Amino acid sequence: MMKPMRMHHVGIVLPKISYAEDLIDMFGLDVDYRGFVQAYHADLIFTKYGENESPIEFIIPKEGVLTQFNNGKGGIAHIAFEVEDVEACSKEFIDKGFEMLEKEAVEGTSDIVVNFLRPKYSHGILVELVQTVGEIQRN
Repeated sequence: MMKPMRMHHVGIVLPKISYAEDLIDMFGLDVDYRGFVQAYHADLIFTKYGENESPIEFIIPKEGVLTQFNNGKGGIAHIAFEVEDVEACSKEFIDKGFEMLEKEAVEGTSDIVVNFLRPKYSHGILVELVQTVGEIQRN
């Protein structure tokens, strides 16, 4: 049986990296690390987890379907939950008759693998499952 999940981050798609930098500055957020997700052709910036906040993942797609998210304007894309084993958790959802976005987990940044529960099963919310598999490669 699946145990309760802890929120890992909120993912926000933006059309330009400068928009992410504007929001980071506006809200006094600290950048934890920047990366690139090959599976989705997107740059990303993670903010730091601190005493009063959970991380935000700003996603800046270079090409593909995410460039058209919210008619190209971007917006809140997903909520992500930390899990111990993405494949086992995905199987639990599949066994309940749900579908995952990917056939198997894909590499996020170098430290995580991910998969997504299709939003038709979670009342329109795209839910990402995140498994930590290594140290964050901070620049």
